[in-house]
Amino acid sequence: MTKAAIVTGASSGIGRALACELARRGYALGLCARRGELLEEIRGEIERDVRGTRVETAVLDVTDTGAVREAIPHLAARFGKVELLVANAGVGGERWAGDDRFAVDEGIVRTNLLGAMATVDAGVKLFRATGGGHIVGVSSVAGWRGLPGHAAYSASKAGLNAYLEAVRTEVQKDGIRVTTLCPGYIDTPINQHMKSRPFLVTAEQGAARAADLIERGVRVSTVPVLPWNLIGVVMRTLPDAIWDRVMRTQVRRP
Repeated sequence: MTKAAIVTGASSGIGRALACELARRGYALGLCARRGELLEEIRGEIERDVRGTRVETAVLDVTDTGAVREAIPHLAARFGKVELLVANAGVGGERWAGDDRFAVDEGIVRTNLLGAMATVDAGVKLFRATGGGHIVGVSSVAGWRGLPGHAAYSASKAGLNAYLEAVRTEVQKDGIRVTTLCPGYIDTPINQHMKSRPFLVTAEQGAARAADLIERGVRVSTVPVLPWNLIGVVMRTLPDAIWDRVMRTQVRRP
């Protein structure tokens, strides 16, 4: 029987590339995103590239947490059973504290943290009812330390890391696996404005490596694994004074 996966934020970036990769690996797909026209575009692309793949779509803004709780089970019901749910929807944005643009931070946290939490929560309820499944939360290496100019983004991903860790323990007896993926620099619109993107990989490369990790059922990993797992150890253990000095040389306030 064909496996089925639901992916949020599937209209661009990692979500779009991951949807294409999962289709190539034999998954039927339920794709969610805010922009319906892009969802239909990716549906057509997948159906052309991987013949016979079933693709269902649902327009969904994850900041509407009530809509998330309705959309996930309704989309899953079209397949009968879903094995995989990827909470991928996310946004970025540069902002500096005190610059009178706090609404930017609010939007980032609503999408990246509350929207992801609502998606994971809906997935837990769904999988408890259907006998288990696999939930994947797409976080970021930016959740390990606060990045100047991207404080809300870092905070949202740090919060998501903690939430996924707690949920993983809560559901361990329910037949539900929870994976946290922390991408490094993957070439997507969320980071294309940045001057420096070390160890950059394409969206297609990142999606293939993410899919490998998902199918292995890892608990937590960077994407790619190397060098970012090693960089993560350095980031988390670097003394504050050194971290501050590095950030001052790498990040310039406009």
